[in-house]
Amino acid sequence: MNILFDKEKGIFKLDTENTSYIIALTDEEKFIGHVYFGRKISDIDVSGLMRIDENPFVPSRNNRDRGSFLDTFPTEFPGCNVGDYRESAIEITDLNGHNCVDLRYQSHRICHGKPKLEGLPATFGSVQDCMTLEITAVDPVISLEIILRYSIFEGLDCVVRSCEVVNRSTDSVFVKRLMSMSMDMDQVDYELLTLNGSWARERHICRREIGYGKTGVGSTRGESSHQEQPFMALVSKNATQEVGEVYGFHFVYSGNFLAQVEKNQFDSLRIQMGIHPKNFCFEIPSGKSFVAPEVVLVYSHEGLGAMTRTYHDLYRKHLIRSPYKDKKRPILINNWEATYFDFHTEKLIAIAKEAKKNGIEMLVMDDGWFGYRNDDNSSLGDWFVNEEKLPGGLSYLVEEVNKIGLKFGIWFEPEMISPDSELYRAHPDWAITIDGRTPCRMRNQYVLDISRKEVRDYIYSLLSAILHSANIEYVKWDMNRQLCDLGSLGLPVANQGELMHRYVLGVYEMQDRLMHEFPNLLLENCSGGGGRFDPGMLYYSPQIWCSDDTDAIERLSIQEGTALIYPLSTMGAHVSDCPNHIVGRTTPFETRGHVALAGTFGYELDITKIPPEDRAKIADQVSDYHKYNALVRTGDYYRIASYSENHLYDCYGVVAKDKSEALFTYVQVMNGANRHSRRIRLQGLACEKRYRLEETGEIFYGDTLMRAGLHIHNMWGDFQSKLLHLTAVEG
Repeated sequence: MNILFDKEKGIFKLDTENTSYIIALTDEEKFIGHVYFGRKISDIDVSGLMRIDENPFVPSRNNRDRGSFLDTFPTEFPGCNVGDYRESAIEITDLNGHNCVDLRYQSHRICHGKPKLEGLPATFGSVQDCMTLEITAVDPVISLEIILRYSIFEGLDCVVRSCEVVNRSTDSVFVKRLMSMSMDMDQVDYELLTLNGSWARERHICRREIGYGKTGVGSTRGESSHQEQPFMALVSKNATQEVGEVYGFHFVYSGNFLAQVEKNQFDSLRIQMGIHPKNFCFEIPSGKSFVAPEVVLVYSHEGLGAMTRTYHDLYRKHLIRSPYKDKKRPILINNWEATYFDFHTEKLIAIAKEAKKNGIEMLVMDDGWFGYRNDDNSSLGDWFVNEEKLPGGLSYLVEEVNKIGLKFGIWFEPEMISPDSELYRAHPDWAITIDGRTPCRMRNQYVLDISRKEVRDYIYSLLSAILHSANIEYVKWDMNRQLCDLGSLGLPVANQGELMHRYVLGVYEMQDRLMHEFPNLLLENCSGGGGRFDPGMLYYSPQIWCSDDTDAIERLSIQEGTALIYPLSTMGAHVSDCPNHIVGRTTPFETRGHVALAGTFGYELDITKIPPEDRAKIADQVSDYHKYNALVRTGDYYRIASYSENHLYDCYGVVAKDKSEALFTYVQVMNGANRHSRRIRLQGLACEKRYRLEETGEIFYGDTLMRAGLHIHNMWGDFQSKLLHLTAVEG
């Protein structure tokens, strides 16, 4: 990795192992131009790619065409209302009511390491494995500074971008639009790839054409959402897992976002990502600044697979902070689909005893243990134990579960409040609502205004007291509705547009407090399943509940889209009962176990009631987890085949970093009559190594398995699966 600046030519060049990112300054007015991002190149001065020697020329040469120039110049961070009619990266309203930003280069700094983003989740790096470029641009008319930050990491082909707005004027200004990154490039043959879905079917892969105008995804729901993922990629039309160009963009943020590509009349693209401007207006007082979340840019010339492995390695090494990130997670059993709200101490202890017999290591008590919560209509906010359900209290239950030999975990939904709760009756003003309007309920609950410090402190004190009251080693932090009725009694009238962002900052502050007060706690984030599965949450928790849909076949597409950008170790995945509670499908117990192995692995069922033949298989599944988890958690991920594309079968694998071991999972979704065996070509192995296939004892060279392939014989019935475990052999 290296960052250099050619002072004479005004060029910045950031080099990773296989990529280059180049920025150039124009001679006189010091416009900051984007030159190149892609496969590594040797030359520094390729500023001709900006076409500033073509009509319309740089304004200092002929000021009569300034607007035409700005409307075509590949600007690194475009201002607004100065002649560039493409989307701006920043929009500021000053006290005169004007919305104009015109930026010029002022200075820069290159350093080893990476500064923190105050109050925000962000990647991190040491002075040995990371370098950062900071470019300061100014608009002298309104005394505004923009600090553009770029960080690169040793051994990783990514550039992490963010920005900070500093108000040097004597009056407040209001930020109405701020993208964390903007990049202009030529359209060649790129398509747009996004991850779309809804509750119980999150993060399905979608590819589509990039037409003229604006194309993209976003969320205005107050969270990153089930519907859209704060990610997009530009992929060449020929791109597969192994070939083609890919540009990935991923937003490290858990609230409203916009990810957009704009194609203009000259067939150039402007790619932008940042906080969604809808319902956003943030005051920056004189002398203060606003820090935007960061975006992770990844370039690959070796298809989607190389992009995936870069994101996985970056997040495992430079984003997740939990002490569990490099540890095997305890195999847990959650009582939600086992009992829903209908449980008591004796029932939970019975589940724990049976779980212990089968090698399960933790019991998690889900929703319904607090207040008067016998359904989802009451008690959110009343975080005290319901002793009618749990006589003797939480400490008694936890002690009994610990005596059995299991760890104990608990569910919270700290950001919510029920209208039927003691807290709401005492503090109705603590709910986000607009005075005079009937509040909108979802799941019969409101959202607490945790943008307010007194609300955060009160709720956090209740959580802390519960966690101190017993030996609780795991927390599932849930959030089951989106934000609307955007009004806060904690903010002045002029600052209501700050609510959504301040809300997210409040979530981050509470989870950061939790991490520091309980450093050994295993935290799993959740939002009605995968509604807040984003890089921002990974900064606080090493795993996130992937989806409320635990059906093994539905999970193939959900986990494929998730694994495209997230390490397998972050995906909460459980074996559940059948018929599945979401789709009613019945799949073999073995298949449910194989699919859940590609995640944190656990159980979501009543182990005391499942068929004996299923219960008898748990011991083997537990054994598989202990055998393969280190490989799954740390290895390189390869996608071999996609059920979402072929509608017949699925195949993916994990290969050890040193190529000594590999595990591939094959799922035959639909069987067919009178069919040949299916040939699959594996990926990621060392060509020169010889591998033993554990299931048959056969030995093959790696290049044979990858180029000639391996036959998988049809299995009887639909929804069947098998594991293919390969180990390198000597000689």
